[in-house]
Amino acid sequence: MKRLTIPAIMLAVLFCGPVSIVRAEISAEQVRQAIDKAVGFLKQQQRNDGSWNELARFKGGVTALCTLALLHAGVEPDDPSVAKAVNLLRRTKFDKTYTVALQTMVFAKVGRDTDGGLIERNVRWLEAIQITDGDRVGSWDYPKLSRGDNSNAQFALLALHEAERAGVEVKPRTWRLAKAYWEDCQNADGSWGYYKGQSGTGSMTCAGIASLIITSDKVQQADAKAVGDRIQCCGQGDARNNNIDRAIDWLGRNFSVTGNPGTRRNVWLLYYLYGVERVGRLTGQRFIGGHDWYREGSDYLVRTQDGLSGYIKGIGQAEGVPEIGTGLALLFLSKGRRPVLMAKLKHGTAADLHGTDWNQHRSDVGNLTKYVESKWGFDVTSQVVNLRKASVEDLLQTPVLYYCGSANPLPKEPAMRKQLARKLRDYLDRGGFLFAEGYCGGVGFDVGFRELMALVFPEPEYRLRLLDPEHPIWHAEQWVNPKYVRPLWGIEFGCRTSVVYAPADPPARPRPSLSCLWELSRSGRNEQLAPEVQAQVDAAMAVGINVLAYATNRELGDKMANWRSKEGQRPEDNVQRGKLFVAKLRHPGGCNAAPRALINLMEEAGDQLDLRTAVREQLLQMTNPEIFDYHLVFMHGRNRFQLLDTERQQLKIYLDRGGMLLADSICASSAFTESFRHEMAATFPQAKLEPIPADDPLLTRAYGGFDLRKVSRRDPQRRDAGGPMKATTRDVAPELEGIRLGDRWAVVFSRYDLSCALERHDSLDCRGYTREDAARIGLNVVLYSLQQ
Repeated sequence: MKRLTIPAIMLAVLFCGPVSIVRAEISAEQVRQAIDKAVGFLKQQQRNDGSWNELARFKGGVTALCTLALLHAGVEPDDPSVAKAVNLLRRTKFDKTYTVALQTMVFAKVGRDTDGGLIERNVRWLEAIQITDGDRVGSWDYPKLSRGDNSNAQFALLALHEAERAGVEVKPRTWRLAKAYWEDCQNADGSWGYYKGQSGTGSMTCAGIASLIITSDKVQQADAKAVGDRIQCCGQGDARNNNIDRAIDWLGRNFSVTGNPGTRRNVWLLYYLYGVERVGRLTGQRFIGGHDWYREGSDYLVRTQDGLSGYIKGIGQAEGVPEIGTGLALLFLSKGRRPVLMAKLKHGTAADLHGTDWNQHRSDVGNLTKYVESKWGFDVTSQVVNLRKASVEDLLQTPVLYYCGSANPLPKEPAMRKQLARKLRDYLDRGGFLFAEGYCGGVGFDVGFRELMALVFPEPEYRLRLLDPEHPIWHAEQWVNPKYVRPLWGIEFGCRTSVVYAPADPPARPRPSLSCLWELSRSGRNEQLAPEVQAQVDAAMAVGINVLAYATNRELGDKMANWRSKEGQRPEDNVQRGKLFVAKLRHPGGCNAAPRALINLMEEAGDQLDLRTAVREQLLQMTNPEIFDYHLVFMHGRNRFQLLDTERQQLKIYLDRGGMLLADSICASSAFTESFRHEMAATFPQAKLEPIPADDPLLTRAYGGFDLRKVSRRDPQRRDAGGPMKATTRDVAPELEGIRLGDRWAVVFSRYDLSCALERHDSLDCRGYTREDAARIGLNVVLYSLQQ
């Protein structure tokens, strides 16, 4: 939002011991600008035939690298620059591992429908040149050299991985040989070098981690399996891969974003950062060795970018070429900010560093994320978050937290229980969503989770209740076979169900958990599940994607959405003079159903309008004489209500004396709208609510705000039979009503939702203005009220 001034794959990678989280102070806008500059530079350097200036030994490699970087930066395949480059790559056949790998990744990114044949051609070529004898079996090299190195081997696996994602199957033997190779050539300290036996470097250790994750995912046995119609859950898979743990530990101890660990003169730094992005994304870790790898890496790249041309280059023959350096840096910046769909919470005691209760099915969330990615048609990722160590800001990097286990998850110490409850409440207050599940036959999780929710929500109105069959979660995205519907409990908080809980079945009649079925959804290569098992998996995937669609509206911002630099963090302001105070009115119509709506609006006023603001923490009775201390009050609800005569009288006096009321119906509640109109008519029989014209100064820049003659509004649509629930966003004139007293609007009312959008709890079934335009409407009212 423009700043105004008045009047204008899921693996458990665990930290060992206390961690000091390191964050850079880069802003999200700086990163976006850096990406735009880098894209502009690459487009400017492209030659007329669609290519870029090539290295003599790797003809086509720079063109493929730059094309891949542009695609991941969001440049569409039909963009003239990308289209020319892709067409050139389609006409060219390469004979080097690097160039064939990069070309394959470009084709996979563009789409299987157009380039499936070319992807398969390249897959067969890469399979054919994999080394199959000697001491480097399973690796790749520059063809015909037979020296197998870890850089070529990494790129070959990245290409094969993307090819399988695009639908071209790779031979199982290729994955098995590659996995054995990477395990064999790892150093004792956990690192990898360029060749087997060489000292470890950061770039090659990143290559080893990513390669082992990819190959393990292809060949390892899942933590759930099906034998006929029987499903076995909870830790049936292969032993944990200690190789990856040791490598992450080495990388964490040696982590840097300004140098490639283990090398001199910072050679291959940008190549290393491209590897760091891959490690962070594939392991689902936001922090490596206590370092926020994306934020720190972005900070370094933004500071080293050429301010005029937009290129980024490193040291050495290859990275010193601006097109190569910029391509690698752009891949880090663009892929690393991929939206986070959900995070799996690692929980337990400090001593339980390698505990598994929270991770009985290691690929559950990763598999569900891949499923959602395939259905929604855009790249997303998932994370593992250490609940004990994470701050609220860390949790807010993801819109959905998945909290699972069989044992009681509550800490033993009362102070730690209180701290945990406060952390989760702060997360939920700010628009977060908690999806919890008990599994593996344990009753302890159910006892502890219910106790935890009572601590998170001490208010009696927020209690776990069974979700009824008409709840949108049962049909937000997919139909759920009634035969496999399971009880889901929820807490209605704010404008929606903000907590969903699937308890474990009783031991006498156990069913596979959602987690188990998500794990089983990718049970193994060429394995076909029995129809009864597949039906259960399909139902579990439908429940999972429904919850995620409901929680996110299928709208995911990049991971920078909640970044706040020191400059953006407003210090606590205890000075009262010159501060704008706003109060929320108490009434019997659900007066606090969106508790953070007004708080968030005032934070926007502080950030966007440079106003010193404050919100009265307690709801204000309309009959309270303190109402006259506020020049603006706020009111919302979702239920029918009726005011007392004394409340109407005092509200009328307040407004007659120059006060102003902003009100809205939460999620376009017809019950609240009808009651509000009735009460305003009873309070002001001579001055009724009337439409506020779209060109009224209140809705223009006249008072230093925004031009709101056109705004975006979300209208939920009834789903077609068997189809997903949809919310259509339309550009419309704002539909606001008001009461004029003299020459000013004393009451501004929206029958469409503002509050849930302001609270960031807007859901698929909530009719109202989008988050940005709800805030703009509110800010225009604030500015208007200050100048009357």
